[in-house]
Amino acid sequence: MSISTARTPSTGFSIPVIILVVAASTILSISMGIRQSLGLFLPPINAELGVSASAFGFALALQSLIWGISQPIIGALGDRFGARPVVIGCAIIYALGLLLMAWGQPVLGLNAGAGLMVGIGIAGTGFGVLFGAVARVVPAERRVQTLGIVSAAGSLATLLIAPLGQYLIANSGWRTGAIAFVLVALVMAILGVLMGPKPADVKTEADQPGSNIRESLIAAARHPGFIAMTIAFFACGFQLMYITVHLPAFLAFCGVPPTVSATALGVIGLGNAVGSLLAGYLGSRFSQKRLLALAYLMRTITIICFVALPVTPTSTIVFAATMGVLWLGVVPLVSGLIVRLFGLQHFNTLFGFAFFSHQVGAFIGSWLGGLSFDLTGSYTVAWGAMVVIGLSAFLLQWFMDDKPRPWSGNAAVPLPSAA
Repeated sequence: MSISTARTPSTGFSIPVIILVVAASTILSISMGIRQSLGLFLPPINAELGVSASAFGFALALQSLIWGISQPIIGALGDRFGARPVVIGCAIIYALGLLLMAWGQPVLGLNAGAGLMVGIGIAGTGFGVLFGAVARVVPAERRVQTLGIVSAAGSLATLLIAPLGQYLIANSGWRTGAIAFVLVALVMAILGVLMGPKPADVKTEADQPGSNIRESLIAAARHPGFIAMTIAFFACGFQLMYITVHLPAFLAFCGVPPTVSATALGVIGLGNAVGSLLAGYLGSRFSQKRLLALAYLMRTITIICFVALPVTPTSTIVFAATMGVLWLGVVPLVSGLIVRLFGLQHFNTLFGFAFFSHQVGAFIGSWLGGLSFDLTGSYTVAWGAMVVIGLSAFLLQWFMDDKPRPWSGNAAVPLPSAA
C-alpha cells in the first residue's frame, strides 16, 4: 500500500493513512481484548482440569515473558520488512496457540499454547509493530496524539470480547469460548493485509540516515533516561498483568459474583479508551516523563484505596474505571519519548527492548499473584508488592533525563521537557 500525500480536509491525513490507522487500531483492539480476557478461563479450567492458580498464572506469566523476549526480534523484522507480513504471521500463530490451549493437555495447552505461541502472536499484533507502522506515516506534530487514538481504540474490543467469553464459558463451556477466541484472532490476519508500506519506503524527519540497529542500541544503553524509563516500565507490566490474570479469582475469593469480573474487565477497556486519548492529547503538549510518573503514582494510590476498603461490586467497578483510565495511556507516552530520544528508524527494535522490561514485570506479577495465593491463602503479598513497585516507578520516571544526546542523531520535532 503506497502512502499518498493527498490530505482529507477533516483529518489532515490521506485516505491510505486513515485506513492504516483504523486497521492498526482494530488489530490492537482484538489482540489486547483476547489477552485481557484470558483470566476468565482460570475458574473453569481449575474446576475441570484441576489446574492451580499458580500453574495458570505461570502459563500467562510465560506468555508475558515470551512476548517480551520476542518483541525486539519481531520489532526488528517489522523495521526490516514492514508490518504486513509480521502481523499476518503472528496473528496465525496467536490463533493456533489459542486452539492448542483449548484441546491440548493442561501442561502443553497452557504453557506451549497460551504461553509460548500466544506470547509470540501478541508481539506481532501488539504495540511495537503497529505503533511503528502508524508513527512512520503521520506528521510529527500529530504523532503522539495519533498513537493515543490507536491505543484508545485498542481497548474497545474488550468491551465485547470479555462478556462474550464469559457468556460462552458459562453456557457452552470454556473450550467453546476458546474456539470463539480463535476465530476472532484470525480476523487480525485478514486485517494485516492492510498494513504497510515497508519502512524503507517512508522517510520521516525523525529518521537517522546511516545509523544501524547496533548503533541505536548502544546509544539507548548509554542514555540514563532510557534506562530509567525502561526500569519504570517494569512496574506497568507488573501491575497490569496481575490485575488481568488474578482480579477474577481475587473477586471470587472476596465473594463477588463472577459476572462482576467480566463487567470490570469491560469497564477497564472503556476507561482505557478515555485514558489513552487523554494521554495522547496531553503528551503532545506537556512533559511526557512527568505524565508517565503521575500515571504510576495515581495507579498506586488507586490500588491502596481498593484493597484498604471493603471489596464490593460497586468498589470493584470504581476501581476498574479508575485503573482503566490509567491502563495503557503510558504506551503512547513511552513511544513518544523513544522517538524524541532516538528517532524512528529503529523505533520497533528500541521499543521492543524497553517493552522487555515491561514483560518481565508482567511475568513476575502474574506468577507472584498465583504463587502468593497458593502459599498464603490470600493475595495480600501481591497487592503490597504492587504498591512498593508503583511508588518506585513514580520516582524513577519523575527524575528521568529526557534530553536527546547530540550523538543520538535525533532530528525529531522537540517536545516539551520538564524543568
